[in-house]
Amino acid sequence: MKKTTIFYNKKIKIKNPILLIGLPGIGSVGSLVAEHIKNESGAEKFGVLYSPFFPPHVIMETSGKARMLSNRFYHFKNKKGNSIIILLGDTQPMTTKGQYEVNGQIARFFKRIGGKEVYAIGGYSVSNHYIEKPRVFGVATDIKTIKKLSSFGILFGKASGSIFGAAGLIPLLASKQGISSACIMGETGLLEIDANAAKAVLEILNKVLDININPSNLDKIKKETEKLMKELEEASKGNPEQLSGAPGHKDNLTYIR
Repeated sequence: MKKTTIFYNKKIKIKNPILLIGLPGIGSVGSLVAEHIKNESGAEKFGVLYSPFFPPHVIMETSGKARMLSNRFYHFKNKKGNSIIILLGDTQPMTTKGQYEVNGQIARFFKRIGGKEVYAIGGYSVSNHYIEKPRVFGVATDIKTIKKLSSFGILFGKASGSIFGAAGLIPLLASKQGISSACIMGETGLLEIDANAAKAVLEILNKVLDININPSNLDKIKKETEKLMKELEEASKGNPEQLSGAPGHKDNLTYIR
Protein backbone atom coordinates (compact mmCIF):
# COMPACT_ATOMS: atom_id res chain seq x y z
CA MET A 1 0.00 0.00 0.00
CA LYS A 2 1.60 3.23 -1.20
CA LYS A 3 -0.86 5.82 0.14
CA THR A 4 -3.68 6.36 2.60
CA THR A 5 -6.88 5.00 1.06
CA ILE A 6 -10.53 5.04 2.12
CA PHE A 7 -12.86 2.36 0.76
CA TYR A 8 -16.57 3.01 1.32
CA ASN A 9 -20.04 1.96 0.25
CA LYS A 10 -21.38 4.76 -1.94
CA LYS A 11 -24.89 3.30 -1.81
CA ILE A 12 -25.37 4.33 1.82
CA LYS A 13 -27.88 7.21 2.00
CA ILE A 14 -26.27 10.00 4.01
CA LYS A 15 -28.15 13.10 5.19
CA ASN A 16 -26.57 16.12 6.95
CA PRO A 17 -23.78 13.97 8.43
CA ILE A 18 -22.14 14.65 11.77
CA LEU A 19 -18.76 13.02 12.36
CA LEU A 20 -17.99 11.61 15.81
CA ILE A 21 -14.31 10.70 16.29
CA GLY A 22 -13.33 8.14 18.93
CA LEU A 23 -9.76 7.00 18.31
CA PRO A 24 -7.30 5.64 20.92
CA GLY A 25 -6.15 8.25 23.45
CA ILE A 26 -5.94 9.30 27.10
CA GLY A 27 -8.27 7.39 29.41
CA SER A 28 -9.64 5.64 26.32
CA VAL A 29 -12.46 8.19 26.68
CA GLY A 30 -13.00 8.69 22.95
CA SER A 31 -12.84 4.99 22.18
CA LEU A 32 -15.23 4.08 25.01
CA VAL A 33 -17.81 6.68 24.01
CA ALA A 34 -17.71 6.00 20.27
CA GLU A 35 -17.64 2.20 20.63
CA HIS A 36 -20.56 2.31 23.07
CA ILE A 37 -22.63 4.54 20.76
CA LYS A 38 -21.81 2.26 17.83
CA ASN A 39 -22.93 -0.86 19.70
CA GLU A 40 -26.08 0.62 21.24
CA SER A 41 -27.23 2.33 18.04
CA GLY A 42 -26.66 -0.67 15.79
CA ALA A 43 -24.51 1.48 13.50
CA GLU A 44 -23.30 -0.30 10.37
CA LYS A 45 -19.79 -0.17 8.97
CA PHE A 46 -19.68 1.55 5.59
CA GLY A 47 -16.04 2.50 5.17
CA VAL A 48 -12.45 1.50 6.04
CA LEU A 49 -9.25 3.54 5.97
CA TYR A 50 -5.85 1.89 5.49
CA SER A 51 -2.55 3.74 5.62
CA PRO A 52 1.19 3.00 5.28
CA PHE A 53 1.62 5.49 8.14
CA PHE A 54 0.07 3.07 10.63
CA PRO A 55 2.43 0.86 12.70
CA PRO A 56 3.65 -2.30 10.90
CA HIS A 57 1.45 -4.66 12.91
CA VAL A 58 -1.43 -6.96 12.10
CA ILE A 59 -4.32 -7.92 14.40
CA MET A 60 -4.85 -11.57 15.28
CA GLU A 61 -8.60 -12.27 15.47
CA THR A 62 -10.37 -14.95 17.52
CA SER A 63 -11.39 -16.61 14.25
CA GLY A 64 -7.75 -17.37 13.62
CA LYS A 65 -7.48 -14.84 10.80
CA ALA A 66 -5.23 -11.78 10.70
CA ARG A 67 -6.15 -8.30 9.52
CA MET A 68 -4.36 -5.01 8.86
CA LEU A 69 -4.58 -2.07 11.21
CA SER A 70 -7.33 0.30 10.12
CA ASN A 71 -9.72 3.12 10.96
CA ARG A 72 -13.39 2.33 10.38
CA PHE A 73 -16.48 4.42 9.59
CA TYR A 74 -19.94 3.49 10.91
CA HIS A 75 -23.32 5.03 10.16
CA PHE A 76 -26.71 5.40 11.85
CA LYS A 77 -29.52 7.97 11.93
CA ASN A 78 -30.50 10.18 14.87
CA LYS A 79 -34.06 11.11 15.89
CA LYS A 80 -34.29 13.73 13.15
CA GLY A 81 -33.12 11.32 10.46
CA ASN A 82 -29.69 12.91 10.12
CA SER A 83 -26.60 10.74 9.72
CA ILE A 84 -24.20 10.18 12.59
CA ILE A 85 -20.84 8.95 11.27
CA ILE A 86 -18.64 7.24 13.87
CA LEU A 87 -14.89 6.93 13.31
CA LEU A 88 -13.21 4.13 15.27
CA GLY A 89 -9.78 2.62 14.83
CA ASP A 90 -6.94 0.46 16.05
CA THR A 91 -4.30 3.16 16.06
CA GLN A 92 -3.10 6.57 14.89
CA PRO A 93 -0.15 7.37 12.59
CA MET A 94 3.34 7.15 14.07
CA THR A 95 4.86 10.29 12.51
CA THR A 96 4.01 13.97 12.12
CA LYS A 97 3.76 13.55 8.34
CA GLY A 98 1.46 10.58 8.83
CA GLN A 99 -0.78 12.49 11.21
CA TYR A 100 -1.33 15.28 8.68
CA GLU A 101 -1.71 12.85 5.77
CA VAL A 102 -4.28 10.55 7.41
CA ASN A 103 -6.27 13.22 9.24
CA GLY A 104 -6.28 15.42 6.16
CA GLN A 105 -7.72 12.53 4.15
CA ILE A 106 -10.45 12.02 6.75
CA ALA A 107 -11.38 15.72 6.71
CA ARG A 108 -11.55 15.81 2.90
CA PHE A 109 -13.54 12.56 2.77
CA PHE A 110 -16.09 13.92 5.23
CA LYS A 111 -16.42 17.08 3.14
CA ARG A 112 -17.06 14.98 0.01
CA ILE A 113 -19.96 13.15 1.64
CA GLY A 114 -21.60 16.43 2.69
CA GLY A 115 -20.20 16.79 6.21
CA LYS A 116 -21.85 19.40 8.45
CA GLU A 117 -20.23 19.07 11.89
CA VAL A 118 -17.26 17.31 13.49
CA TYR A 119 -16.93 16.31 17.15
CA ALA A 120 -13.72 14.65 18.30
CA ILE A 121 -13.90 12.96 21.69
CA GLY A 122 -10.90 12.76 23.99
CA GLY A 123 -9.69 12.70 27.56
CA TYR A 124 -8.33 15.73 29.41
CA SER A 125 -5.96 14.64 32.17
CA VAL A 126 -5.70 17.18 34.96
CA SER A 127 -4.54 15.17 37.96
CA ASN A 128 -3.01 11.94 39.20
CA HIS A 129 -6.12 10.74 41.02
CA TYR A 130 -9.48 9.27 40.08
CA ILE A 131 -12.11 11.91 39.19
CA GLU A 132 -15.46 11.03 40.77
CA LYS A 133 -17.44 13.85 39.14
CA PRO A 134 -15.67 14.62 35.85
CA ARG A 135 -16.31 17.87 34.04
CA VAL A 136 -16.55 18.07 30.25
CA PHE A 137 -14.31 20.60 28.50
CA GLY A 138 -14.38 21.82 24.94
CA VAL A 139 -12.40 23.71 22.34
CA ALA A 140 -13.96 24.68 19.01
CA THR A 141 -13.10 26.28 15.69
CA ASP A 142 -15.75 29.02 15.73
CA ILE A 143 -17.77 31.15 18.16
CA LYS A 144 -21.13 29.76 16.98
CA THR A 145 -20.09 26.23 17.92
CA ILE A 146 -18.75 27.42 21.29
CA LYS A 147 -22.09 29.07 22.12
CA LYS A 148 -24.04 26.01 21.00
CA LEU A 149 -21.99 23.51 23.02
CA SER A 150 -21.78 25.81 26.05
CA SER A 151 -25.57 25.65 26.29
CA PHE A 152 -25.24 21.90 26.94
CA GLY A 153 -22.84 22.41 29.85
CA ILE A 154 -19.51 21.99 28.07
CA LEU A 155 -16.83 24.26 29.57
CA PHE A 156 -14.82 26.44 27.19
CA GLY A 157 -11.73 28.48 28.01
CA LYS A 158 -10.94 26.28 31.03
CA ALA A 159 -8.65 23.71 29.39
CA SER A 160 -5.05 24.37 28.39
CA GLY A 161 -2.15 22.48 26.87
CA SER A 162 -1.85 20.54 23.62
CA ILE A 163 -4.20 18.19 21.80
CA PHE A 164 -2.31 15.35 20.19
CA GLY A 165 -3.31 13.65 16.94
CA ALA A 166 -6.74 13.14 15.43
CA ALA A 167 -8.70 14.73 18.29
CA GLY A 168 -7.11 18.07 17.49
CA LEU A 169 -6.08 17.83 13.85
CA ILE A 170 -9.31 16.54 12.27
CA PRO A 171 -11.47 19.37 13.72
CA LEU A 172 -8.95 22.00 12.60
CA LEU A 173 -8.45 20.49 9.15
CA ALA A 174 -12.22 20.07 8.75
CA SER A 175 -12.71 23.73 9.62
CA LYS A 176 -10.49 24.57 6.63
CA GLN A 177 -13.14 22.76 4.57
CA GLY A 178 -15.85 25.02 6.02
CA ILE A 179 -17.09 22.46 8.57
CA SER A 180 -17.92 23.55 12.15
CA SER A 181 -15.82 21.46 14.51
CA ALA A 182 -14.97 20.89 18.15
CA CYS A 183 -13.03 18.64 20.48
CA ILE A 184 -15.04 17.48 23.51
CA MET A 185 -12.97 16.20 26.44
CA GLY A 186 -13.92 14.25 29.53
CA GLU A 187 -11.94 15.14 32.64
CA THR A 188 -9.78 12.19 33.63
CA GLY A 189 -6.77 11.23 35.67
CA LEU A 190 -4.97 8.11 36.79
CA LEU A 191 -6.75 5.52 34.62
CA GLU A 192 -6.02 4.06 31.19
CA ILE A 193 -9.72 3.18 30.85
CA ASP A 194 -11.97 5.82 32.41
CA ALA A 195 -15.64 4.89 31.99
CA ASN A 196 -16.66 7.64 34.40
CA ALA A 197 -15.27 10.36 32.12
CA ALA A 198 -16.78 8.57 29.12
CA LYS A 199 -20.22 8.54 30.75
CA ALA A 200 -20.02 12.28 31.47
CA VAL A 201 -19.28 12.94 27.78
CA LEU A 202 -21.98 10.53 26.60
CA GLU A 203 -24.67 12.24 28.68
CA ILE A 204 -23.92 15.52 26.93
CA LEU A 205 -23.56 13.95 23.47
CA ASN A 206 -27.05 12.47 23.80
CA LYS A 207 -28.34 16.05 23.79
CA VAL A 208 -25.88 17.49 21.26
CA LEU A 209 -26.46 14.73 18.68
CA ASP A 210 -30.18 14.25 19.44
CA ILE A 211 -29.71 10.57 20.24
CA ASN A 212 -30.74 8.39 23.18
CA ILE A 213 -27.91 6.01 24.06
CA ASN A 214 -28.26 4.02 27.28
CA PRO A 215 -25.09 4.34 29.43
CA SER A 216 -25.74 1.10 31.36
CA ASN A 217 -22.66 -0.75 30.06
CA LEU A 218 -20.47 2.21 30.96
CA ASP A 219 -22.07 2.19 34.41
CA LYS A 220 -20.91 -1.39 34.90
CA ILE A 221 -17.32 -0.50 34.00
CA LYS A 222 -17.54 2.59 36.22
CA LYS A 223 -18.66 0.57 39.27
CA GLU A 224 -15.95 -2.03 38.71
CA THR A 225 -13.36 0.74 38.43
CA GLU A 226 -14.53 2.47 41.60
CA LYS A 227 -14.39 -0.83 43.48
CA LEU A 228 -10.83 -1.39 42.24
CA MET A 229 -9.81 2.14 43.23
CA LYS A 230 -11.11 1.65 46.77
CA GLU A 231 -9.19 -1.59 47.06
CA LEU A 232 -6.02 0.09 45.80
CA GLU A 233 -6.47 2.99 48.22
CA GLU A 234 -6.84 0.60 51.13
CA ALA A 235 -3.83 -1.40 50.01
CA SER A 236 -1.72 1.72 49.54
CA LYS A 237 -2.25 3.07 53.07
CA GLY A 238 1.17 3.21 54.62
CA ASN A 239 2.71 2.74 51.15
CA PRO A 240 1.89 5.86 49.06
CA GLU A 241 4.00 4.66 46.13
CA GLN A 242 1.90 1.53 45.62
CA LEU A 243 -1.03 3.38 44.05
CA SER A 244 1.17 5.28 41.61
CA GLY A 245 2.61 1.99 40.43
CA ALA A 246 -0.76 0.32 39.99
CA PRO A 247 -1.88 -0.93 36.57
CA GLY A 248 -3.66 1.83 34.66
CA HIS A 249 -2.06 4.64 36.62
CA LYS A 250 -0.96 7.77 34.76
CA ASP A 251 1.50 10.11 36.49
CA ASN A 252 0.51 13.76 36.05
CA LEU A 253 -0.44 13.74 32.36
CA THR A 254 -1.29 17.25 31.19
CA TYR A 255 -2.12 16.84 27.54
CA ILE A 256 -5.17 15.78 25.62
CA ARG A 257 -5.86 13.25 22.88
